[in-house]
Amino acid sequence: MSAGLRWLLAASCGLIVANIYYAQPLAGPISASLGLPLHAAGLIVTLTQIGYGLGLLLIVPLGDIVENRRLVVCLIGGAALALAGAATATGAAAFLAAAFLIGLGSVAVQVLVPYGAHLAPAELRGRVVGNIMSGLILGIMLARPIASFIADAFSWHAVFVVSAAAMIGLALLLRAVMPPRRPDPGLGYATLLASMVTLVRSTPVLRRRAFTQACLFGAFSVFWTTVPLLLADTFHLSQRGIALFALAGVSGAIAAPIAGRVADRGWSHAGTLLAILAAAGAFLLARAGQSGTYWSLGVLVAAAILLDFGVTTNLVLGQRAIYALGAAYRSRLNGLYMATFFAGGAISSAVGGWAYAQGGWSLACWTGFALPLIALAYYATGFRRNWPGSP
Repeated sequence: MSAGLRWLLAASCGLIVANIYYAQPLAGPISASLGLPLHAAGLIVTLTQIGYGLGLLLIVPLGDIVENRRLVVCLIGGAALALAGAATATGAAAFLAAAFLIGLGSVAVQVLVPYGAHLAPAELRGRVVGNIMSGLILGIMLARPIASFIADAFSWHAVFVVSAAAMIGLALLLRAVMPPRRPDPGLGYATLLASMVTLVRSTPVLRRRAFTQACLFGAFSVFWTTVPLLLADTFHLSQRGIALFALAGVSGAIAAPIAGRVADRGWSHAGTLLAILAAAGAFLLARAGQSGTYWSLGVLVAAAILLDFGVTTNLVLGQRAIYALGAAYRSRLNGLYMATFFAGGAISSAVGGWAYAQGGWSLACWTGFALPLIALAYYATGFRRNWPGSP
């Protein structure tokens, strides 16, 4: 795998995954423009997430039996059409249908990550996955502020127009540059999906890694669901100020390649423990950042950086571990891994919002703090079997 292809895959992952998050800061303007009631504005984000979650379970496994380049290009093309539909929608129903399809097409990113792992030599697989994931993390964290800035300068329609054009260009580029990967097409689609149940039952590494990351991503979701409320209520920041604060999450992109190198050296177990402790410590730090002063705002920024480092590190270590289990079912493992922690994040977002409404920032922090502790308790069940150098 050339360095150029590695960075192209990283950039592609960032551009694709950003499609899922563009609408989050724009839910208000979009719902007002399309006549969607305010109480239903959350559907704009929820349907995109539902489409993405279903794609993880129903489409990503196809990477084990369908030529990967063709699958990726088709998914990106579908996402481009859905983005164009969102940009031109004149009614709420049409936009919500497009939002669902945007999420479905954006699972192309989870075909690209195991594809990159397949091309990498085993001794460098963690480093390659980490580099690719750094692009994905940048896409997640930059999507919201970029969408806010474009919408502020033009309109929310422009965000989807720009992204649709980017997807068309990306599909053409990847079709020309990606080396084909033709897996063994021996399984039928129904058999492929049924085999995922067997993989969950027979793969303790997958179960342990997926649940641990679900808890840490849940903590991440609690923080990033509630901290904008704190910033608006206590610090009186505008939407632009909140968007600038969100840039602290870009630090997670730095953690991804570091975690990949840690995994390649056989330090996954120790790295996982440090990642979990970092996520827990971030909430203890964040608990102090609620006074509304400049000092406490700096504490919140530090907590965001520490949390993103921990969550991203554990994500990459988990991917490195499950990708080492076998190339023949790598896409299915990735789909199960991602779907599990994505569900954990979705549930925790709702719990975090409830905690903030009931007990303010303090209860939200204790809720977020509890999730890494649960992850640590579950991950500890594998200590005896897996120390040292375990996945």
